[in-house]
Amino acid sequence: MSEQSGTILVIEDEAQIRKFLRISLEAHGYVVKEARLAAQGMELCAIAKPNLLILDLGLPDLDGQEFIRRIREWSQVPIIVLSVRGSESDKVQALDSGASDYVTKPFGIGELMARIRAILRNTDEESADSPTFESDGLFVDVANRAVQVDGQEVKLSRKEFDLLRLLIMHRGKVLTHQHILSRIWGTAQEYETHYLRVLVGQLRHKLGDQPAQPRFIVTVQGVGYRLTVSSL
Repeated sequence: MSEQSGTILVIEDEAQIRKFLRISLEAHGYVVKEARLAAQGMELCAIAKPNLLILDLGLPDLDGQEFIRRIREWSQVPIIVLSVRGSESDKVQALDSGASDYVTKPFGIGELMARIRAILRNTDEESADSPTFESDGLFVDVANRAVQVDGQEVKLSRKEFDLLRLLIMHRGKVLTHQHILSRIWGTAQEYETHYLRVLVGQLRHKLGDQPAQPRFIVTVQGVGYRLTVSSL
């Protein structure tokens, strides 16, 4: 990807700001998609697979902070927040939720373009996020927290789904016990491996997975777990 190329999704309810951003971004060589509502933005993010999002926090149908958290359930697309909210707490919350950068309105277009270029330079061009995952009879709609095995719906608890989602995000890679524990329970519990053994056992049981002959979740003895996939 060159510095000034790629698709940018602008999620902003003010038409004048959307127009200004579209004209400015297109002048710098970007393809621009627009959404006025969070729901539209979520759908466009899944369909258009943009290289970067520009997000206003004050959307009519969903607070931008919650939008970031929901997107991060299935996508790692870079997000630049563009907001009139300038307090430190708002910035910290957005960045902790998964935003890549935070620009306060009013803003200079030169500064915004520089931040976009910096983020895109550090973005893995080959990453392919999707709100759904399918492998060997396992189908997961991550955005809607729905799971099926061989066409049959599987009901998971919140932590069971969080574990499955984490494995999907790193599919094919070994995740250590400590990494999984810190992500699911927090850093204070990252050495409580018995919590994880019980949770993995529950998830395997509901997925119809056998530890001795794993179809989905492979145990790497003494290290952690890996989600096996039929094709990467």
